[in-house]
Amino acid sequence: MFSPLAEETGLILSIGEFVLRSACKQAMLWKRAGLPPLRIAVNISARQIEQEGFCDYISQLLHEYSLDGSMLELEITESTLLNDGEHIIEKLRMIASRGIKIALDDFGTGYSSLSYIQKFPIDTLKIDQSFMCGIPGNLNNASIVSAICAMAQGLKLNLIAEGVETPGQFQFLRSLKCSEAQGYLFSKPLPGNEITGLLMRSDPLVPDIIQYDSGSEGSAGKRI
Repeated sequence: MFSPLAEETGLILSIGEFVLRSACKQAMLWKRAGLPPLRIAVNISARQIEQEGFCDYISQLLHEYSLDGSMLELEITESTLLNDGEHIIEKLRMIASRGIKIALDDFGTGYSSLSYIQKFPIDTLKIDQSFMCGIPGNLNNASIVSAICAMAQGLKLNLIAEGVETPGQFQFLRSLKCSEAQGYLFSKPLPGNEITGLLMRSDPLVPDIIQYDSGSEGSAGKRI
């Protein structure tokens, strides 16, 4: 896998900076183009958070590209939370104080613990795409997604379902009042200039959430 190798070699730091800068620059371009406000989500690693000056670097990017913190969401994994918990909590709180949202990615596949949600400044849970397989016909997955939705609503957390590919899955999530959905139903990953055309379409499924991973392409999502 590319990401673990990048973590092991330390390349994840330079790659992470490139992705964050690319996402912020693209957000500025969409803002200047007069598009409605978008939230751009970017995956970050534990090594990035632990890096000295990371919070200041985020602030610098927001200032440089004239962005409000609410336009950026940083996605972390549960493994990130296992590393030096109190130190990570402090860093995440500093990031959240700038108005930036924090999302917990791949929820349900790791060492899922409600204590994470209590201790860390998490705004959003992302249901791993594996749980969307076969929904709504797959009763086991449907039950898991229903339970996660109910929990998120009770805790007043935003919830994103990954891997949404069919109208049936979308309608199922809508019936559960899931906050947002992400997947191929809205678009395959696209370069920024092609996403611009997608965002300008007059279509009820036009996305309003864009996620950047470890490259220059973005994946689309939609508030439900």
